Amino acid sequence: MRKQFMSLAGVLALCFIFTAGGNVSAAEDAAQGGQTPQASPTPTPTPNRNTRVSVSGDALVEAQPDTAIVTIAVVTQSRDASEAQAENASKTEAVVRAVRAAAGTGAEIKTSGYSLQPQFAYKENLPPTITGYIARNAITVTMSELNRVGALVDAASQAGANSIDGISFTLRKDRPARNEALSQATREALDKAQVMAQVLGGRVVRIIEVQEAGAIRPIPVMQRDFETARATMAAATTPIEVGTLTISSHVQLVAEIEVPR
Repeated sequence: MRKQFMSLAGVLALCFIFTAGGNVSAAEDAAQGGQTPQASPTPTPTPNRNTRVSVSGDALVEAQPDTAIVTIAVVTQSRDASEAQAENASKTEAVVRAVRAAAGTGAEIKTSGYSLQPQFAYKENLPPTITGYIARNAITVTMSELNRVGALVDAASQAGANSIDGISFTLRKDRPARNEALSQATREALDKAQVMAQVLGGRVVRIIEVQEAGAIRPIPVMQRDFETARATMAAATTPIEVGTLTISSHVQLVAEIEVPR
């Protein structure tokens, strides 16, 4: 009886060893084969989408002008065309000398217009007849000494100019002011694009296109102001107020923004 019990126990032990050995061998085979426990799949995130927005920016920058442009004319008339021309030439020469002395160094003086036109008399049922001629010679003065503009107008009038067509101020060295206006307009357009992207929950990816337009607004002085000054200039110099120039810039910008779907 005791021998049978021991024999049964030995059989059970051998079965356990074989079973364990098989499990170990299976685990080793799985490790050697590179197999890993499978995890549950991770959901793929939804990709964002890109869209384009078109925005604009505007800016105005004020600057002091550095150049004055004055247009002066001598007008003469006579029954004879040659007489009108001769009188005009003599007076214009005197005006040019006076303007050259009053404008200061570096002033540019040039003829900007000349005309000789007949005057007509009209009667009913008759062809028009020439009664005389009008000669007109205009010169344009470009000068950088703005404080001399009033004295120049007075000198031209005293020398024989009888038509002060007008004056304007401009900016020759305009690069710094233009750059500032362009910079402000571009920043405004870019700020608009960034605000739109933020509201949509996205961001600006890149700038696709930029277009710019700008201009300087000259300061004109009306002709009637000079005519009034010429009539009343007894001793005082004609007053001229230079003022400021306005440089404008407009920027059109196309931006690409990334927004969630």
